[in-house]
Amino acid sequence: MMSTHFSASYSFTVFLTLGKSQENRVSLLEALGKAGARVVQFVREGEDMTTEDLTLEFYATSVEHGEKVIAAIQALPGILESSAFDTTMAIHEGGKLEVTPTSSVGNADELAMAYTPGVARVCRVIHKDPQRAFDLTIRKNCVAVISDGTAVLGLGNIGPLAAMPVMEGKAVLFKVFGEVDAFPLCVQTKTPEELIDFVEKVAPTFGGVNLEDVAAPACFVVEEELKKRLDIPVFHDDQHGTAVVALAALLNALKLTGKKIEDLRVVVNGFGAAGVACAKMFANAGVRTIIPCDRSGAIYRGRTQGMNQVKEECAKIFNPNNEQGTLADVIKGADVFLGVSGPGALKREDVLRMAPKPIIFAMANPIPEILPEEVADLDCLIATGRSDYPNQINNVLCFPGIFRGALDCRASDINEAMKIAAAQAIADCVDDEQLARGVIIPSVFFPGVAQAVAERVEQAARDSGVARI
Repeated sequence: MMSTHFSASYSFTVFLTLGKSQENRVSLLEALGKAGARVVQFVREGEDMTTEDLTLEFYATSVEHGEKVIAAIQALPGILESSAFDTTMAIHEGGKLEVTPTSSVGNADELAMAYTPGVARVCRVIHKDPQRAFDLTIRKNCVAVISDGTAVLGLGNIGPLAAMPVMEGKAVLFKVFGEVDAFPLCVQTKTPEELIDFVEKVAPTFGGVNLEDVAAPACFVVEEELKKRLDIPVFHDDQHGTAVVALAALLNALKLTGKKIEDLRVVVNGFGAAGVACAKMFANAGVRTIIPCDRSGAIYRGRTQGMNQVKEECAKIFNPNNEQGTLADVIKGADVFLGVSGPGALKREDVLRMAPKPIIFAMANPIPEILPEEVADLDCLIATGRSDYPNQINNVLCFPGIFRGALDCRASDINEAMKIAAAQAIADCVDDEQLARGVIIPSVFFPGVAQAVAERVEQAARDSGVARI
């Protein structure tokens, strides 16, 4: 299943010089229309009487589509000169981060304070009282974004080098939305133990650790062990960030449908890191019936195919009636479908067999388990992980505010109470007047989300006893 949606992620810019005539302009516009481009910017420049310079930006549906549009433009007889580039690739040139000092070293006196000899006094203070590192170094506001590149977005195990653009992007989001300084560390490791040891060794530099794109089941081992070894928050965003935002969406969906959380029948399809975390968080929030599924169908007690230690443990917790069969079998009568699997996993006929007013969270990226247009005529609520559909379940609603709140109270952990508080804060950002079928979750650009999350998380940290200031 392929999406035909235009996306800014496939943005291209073309510079053109063409002979100045109405015929050439018309030919250009016709070529764009036939090639199926979405023009977002069209600028004419220059005062020459015989030629005109144009800057054209357009969105495509894929790289191949963008290249075909460019080829169609450049083949026009009226084009005298042309050049083009992939706008998305261009913004990654040289990376998306830089180091900016917060203190001036414009003269000898300032240098003596910021560096030697003055810095020695600061080092001695921290040596005497290690907690002062949170006051006197970047550690107060700095998070490590750490990945081994084994489960990157929808790309899989592409390794630490190829994972770097994602981790840089994550660090940018930390800063823009939460005023948290974050630094990407992509690590070449072969085992979970190597990754654990690395993080433990660099931990003195940071006030928190955000694990990213570490494959299951290793991610469970890594996070659990680091929580034991470190006295700073450790948070695997692919697990808990997804779960927090999904719970926020669920809380608001229940308001619209009139369903009660304790009465829900929830089917989770895709039982890796995110699926397990979502199931556990939904259970902690009050959902009693959760049926996890993977490629082999429902996960139940006694199943042997495709199992691991995590799934074995979850089989004891979830699926209370020990239901068996495929997704199509267990989806019957379900109130909620939560997908963190792959494109096309949920069919229209499956939705028709769900309970009245079904809630569908189709979060596979870039192509969801079912496209919203396939069920647009049905009385259902649907959310995806994409920005070009309503109700985007996006982790950026969560992690900047969670770490902002945790750092502000110097929390030693990000616990379940803090995560549920974050979900409630996100849900409350959509008030009763705004709440609608297409608005069950705030936009990532909705003002004040990170601040609201931070305040609730900080309070939950204090109430649960993990805040240190």
